Amino acid sequence: MKIVIAAASGNIGRRTAEKVIQAEAETILLTRHPEKLADLVAQGATVKPIGSDDAIGLLDATQNADALFWLTPPKLDTPSLYDWYIQTAMAGATAVRENGIKRVVNISSIGAGAKPNLGTVSFVGEVESIFNQTGANVLHLRPGYFMENFLTQVKLIQQDHSVSCPYASDHDIPWISTDDIGDEAARYLLDDSWAGQWTRNLMGPENLTLLETTAILSQVFDRPIEYVRVTVESLQQQLASIGATPDVQTELGKLFIALGDPDGVYATARTPDAVTPTTFEQFVKNKLLPNIC
Repeated sequence: MKIVIAAASGNIGRRTAEKVIQAEAETILLTRHPEKLADLVAQGATVKPIGSDDAIGLLDATQNADALFWLTPPKLDTPSLYDWYIQTAMAGATAVRENGIKRVVNISSIGAGAKPNLGTVSFVGEVESIFNQTGANVLHLRPGYFMENFLTQVKLIQQDHSVSCPYASDHDIPWISTDDIGDEAARYLLDDSWAGQWTRNLMGPENLTLLETTAILSQVFDRPIEYVRVTVESLQQQLASIGATPDVQTELGKLFIALGDPDGVYATARTPDAVTPTTFEQFVKNKLLPNIC
């Protein structure tokens, strides 16, 4: 079985790749940063320096592939974030169609395509449609909010004993570990018994407010951790400082507002098949705590 994994150097792509390699499938990893995957090459994977917008490279890399993992990678310097999502999806879908790839596992989002003006949540709905039009068997995994986003706040935790987000302190959020997303993606990539085009929400083991997450952080770190709500505008300024274009700032601002809406996408009802195993406490102990002095 030959499986191609796009955006393989990100958290979800890497985890997916690790599981696919462990299953001894032929594993092709696509990334703009092949140096980040040297350890997976040592385990038997093949890495190709191909970006998700490289239509010709994708066609070549996916020849004779049985399954494709797809995730639209972030791109801060694009003039149009919407165009980036559509352009890359079209390149991936062309490869699926031309090479007759039987199965696609696409990482989408809870609420995908629910309505316009939700930033990337709206965009991934169109990505889903583009892949469905290939006629392949397609599973769209729709995860909630990544626990691993806290890894970007290590310095804030160390220096200020606080964490920050643009959401109300009592906002209910379905936190999920990217490891669990990668595990589910790998499971479906390796399973050739499913068919059709469908979606599955992934919402972690429970919803938690920001106050509940900081209570867990305080307990694990054995010191008070405060939650500080920041404005969407301040986050847009931070994005600008690291090279985000005005359009990216605008669209991610819309995303933050959408995710913070108490009646929005995170009000999605839980079902048993949306539950994944890693708890927030486990994430903090296993991934966040080792980075905190």
